Amino acid sequence: MEKRKFSFIDRLIDQADTFLRTMDSGVIRPERARPGADIACDLGDADDIQHSSGLMRINHTGEVCAQALYQAQALTARLSDTQEAMEKAAKEEADHLAWCEDRLKELNSRTSYLNPFWYGLSFSIGAVAGWAGDDWSLGFIAETEDQVCRHLEDHLGRLPVEDERSRAILLQMQKDERAHGTAARKGGGRELPKAIKQLMGITSKVMTKTTYYI
Repeated sequence: MEKRKFSFIDRLIDQADTFLRTMDSGVIRPERARPGADIACDLGDADDIQHSSGLMRINHTGEVCAQALYQAQALTARLSDTQEAMEKAAKEEADHLAWCEDRLKELNSRTSYLNPFWYGLSFSIGAVAGWAGDDWSLGFIAETEDQVCRHLEDHLGRLPVEDERSRAILLQMQKDERAHGTAARKGGGRELPKAIKQLMGITSKVMTKTTYYI
């Protein structure tokens, strides 16, 4: 059977639907079981609970940004192989999104109020990267995933020792993100200029600092 071809307008409507589902708590369901869900975990200290909640809120927002980036880059990709790779990665990132949200609920916490802003900003950045060309778009993904892996490594070191449930989630996320970065480089991703990498790092720091609390 011939694969249906969607128009640009069709895909824009689909992006709007993805935005609404990403913002609506509990709508996105993971395709994979959540890592560490069966681990006994008792965070009795209120400060530890608050700290874990702040870290997982950051990671949830990071996955909101990932959805926006991948969707925008899939929308603007020139080659069908690049588009399919972006869409596949977005599905795996959706698992991460659902896992982080589920963990926040267990901690009796919430997602960030700033998520719509970060989604919009990330979508715009992803669209610009996509319009620059598939090689630049893939290079942007590779660098993003490198920075995310370093960020996750930092969070793994900062989580309360007893929070093995959150740790299991972050370890699987780190594994997936590393694979996404490797795939992007193998797919022809270009090395980004140092200035762009630095700007990406600054933007990430602003996001993490604000999202921990808001």
